[in-house]
Amino acid sequence: MKRLIPGLILLLAAASSAALLPARQVPAAAPSASVLLDRVDANAIAGNKILIAEMVIRGRRDSRSVKSKSWVQGADKAFTEYLEPAREKGTKMLKLGDQLWTYSPDTDRTIAISGHMLRQSVMGSDLSYEDMMEDKRLRQAYDGSVTGEEVVLDRPCWVVDLVSKTGDAAYASRKIRVDKERFIVLKEERFAKSGRLLKTFEVRRAKLVQGRWVAAEAVFRDVLKQGEGTVFKIESIEFDAAIPESLFTKASLRA
Repeated sequence: MKRLIPGLILLLAAASSAALLPARQVPAAAPSASVLLDRVDANAIAGNKILIAEMVIRGRRDSRSVKSKSWVQGADKAFTEYLEPAREKGTKMLKLGDQLWTYSPDTDRTIAISGHMLRQSVMGSDLSYEDMMEDKRLRQAYDGSVTGEEVVLDRPCWVVDLVSKTGDAAYASRKIRVDKERFIVLKEERFAKSGRLLKTFEVRRAKLVQGRWVAAEAVFRDVLKQGEGTVFKIESIEFDAAIPESLFTKASLRA
């Protein structure tokens, strides 16, 4: 299906594969998980931002890429329009809180994505619509504990184990590595209630934009699928951008 991923945009705001050292015991100076999650949320969730991004879907036999432009307001509102390739151009998506709609110019139809459809893959990528719809701050959605330290991308990180506060989260638990100075998530595993590993996220390159650290390139992988994961590259991003409120309406999907 022809859609993109505002939920992921939050994640990217959070170059080769990361080099890891084994997790060590938590030192006495380790901050609390709640303090870390507050800092991660503050860095990742901006007031308004506009970005152009490329998604490279690396399948078992071939790869394909899609370019899009997204307008994002906080964690609750996002409007995305596809720019390339030609067959995807004009496809749009609107996210308002826990509601999601898509528009296809081929059929001139607007469709609400809900129920079992949320578990479907987005355009054959390694993300589902459930991944998109995760819009809560980490501190709101998970209880956390600092369990050790690792080095990722030559950056010292805290290892934080997260457990869902409610039964409606897409993932029952997560393990994240938080950069000690920049407060972005550089590596992550997401697990089912059974403890089975479902998906991984790994930053390849981070950059500083308007005082915020951004995952400029990252790989998201569904370990239950064949393929080499989906690569996300941010070409440009502007924080504190002026966005008309009228863009976040269903009428804008057909405009």
